[in-house]
Amino acid sequence: MTKQTQLKVLVIGLNFSPEVTGIAPYTSGLVQGLVERGFAVDVITAHPHYPEWKVHAGFGGRKTSEFLDGVRVTRLPHYVPSSPEGLKRLASEISFGIGVMFAKWGRPDVIVMVSPALFSTALAMLRARMSHRKRIVNIWIQDLYSLGMAETGTGSDFITRVVTWVEKVTIAAASGVVVIHSRFAAHLGEKFGIGSAQIEVIRNWTHLKPTPPFDFTAVRATHGWNPDETVVLHAGNMGIKQALGNVVEAARLAEAQDLPVRFVLLGNGSQRDALMAQGKGISRLQFIDSLDDFGFQRALASADILLVNEKLGVSEMAVPSKLTSYYNAGRPVIAATDRRGVTAAEIESARGGVVVDAEDPQAIIDEAIGLRDDPARAALFGANGMRYRADVLGQEVAIDRFAQWLRGLTSMQDHVDGHSHSLGKDGGNS
Repeated sequence: MTKQTQLKVLVIGLNFSPEVTGIAPYTSGLVQGLVERGFAVDVITAHPHYPEWKVHAGFGGRKTSEFLDGVRVTRLPHYVPSSPEGLKRLASEISFGIGVMFAKWGRPDVIVMVSPALFSTALAMLRARMSHRKRIVNIWIQDLYSLGMAETGTGSDFITRVVTWVEKVTIAAASGVVVIHSRFAAHLGEKFGIGSAQIEVIRNWTHLKPTPPFDFTAVRATHGWNPDETVVLHAGNMGIKQALGNVVEAARLAEAQDLPVRFVLLGNGSQRDALMAQGKGISRLQFIDSLDDFGFQRALASADILLVNEKLGVSEMAVPSKLTSYYNAGRPVIAATDRRGVTAAEIESARGGVVVDAEDPQAIIDEAIGLRDDPARAALFGANGMRYRADVLGQEVAIDRFAQWLRGLTSMQDHVDGHSHSLGKDGGNS
């Protein structure tokens, strides 16, 4: 590779701005941060469709290319199923991956592939490794597919083995791997045999700015929240992993016990319609559509308690990105999850809330009432979360480390290429 003062980076990922939840804010934030640090960045992505699983108004139909803040963003059309499960989800990823394989990549110094989606990443990796040019490829792993399938029970043993093989081969083919938690790094080493020198742990950051002062009472009134009720809010994707039927049942119990607790599900996702049907007629349950960043921050900060809810058995597959936003809001967190898992470890590290058993709706209610009756404890959890956000989840530090990691990958390739050229000059006889 020819040495350059400005590194050219190609980012390939299914999700990007203007999507406001999930992985998109991190991919978009990384791109903006790299540009600010002197990188030249291009993006290949899909038309925005998440978490509604419906292409957003004004997008779709064909391949488009535009410049956004100096970044060329190429959007590829792909299959978007209304119910992204099983073979439909696979077809969606493969359709995007095929588009990526035939798209123009230019001549980047380093490629960053964002996974998920695993199968589109695998196809992109296949192209990279079939190229006559040496491609420096870094995979940025937000979730581990094989763990997810095993923990959520969404595939047979055979399918899980196939997915594990695809994931292992794809990751092993990368020049480097960035993971968002040390447990992911340990899994890659123990199960996939990936060397520690090939892996960098860079935490996801809080992509929201500190919430400016506002009238909490007015925001609560806007959403219909009464001053004397405790609002327990879950924000983000409503998918299989979240198992939010547990929250619907908690609302049903709160109503049956005549407790002043309101459960709010904010956002969208593949399970939302089913959840609304399950919760029809429950007065203690409320659904709110996705909000813009400002409205989102105000809603989180105006709630009394923020909730993470995960399917029974989910422990290692993912670090819920919502925690970064929760800590930014300064509110106590209840996590209904596996006590041995990544999410529980995050809550305990931050000392930002309490952990209860997954799929135990009464336990959520009991902790919500406990925090309501002990405001000093609730405030301490909120303050601890904000401190953790500042000390551990800072965006500038994370992107600085990412930039340094990418420069390191290209420098190592320069060294390898230079060494190969020197061997060629004397026939390798040293």
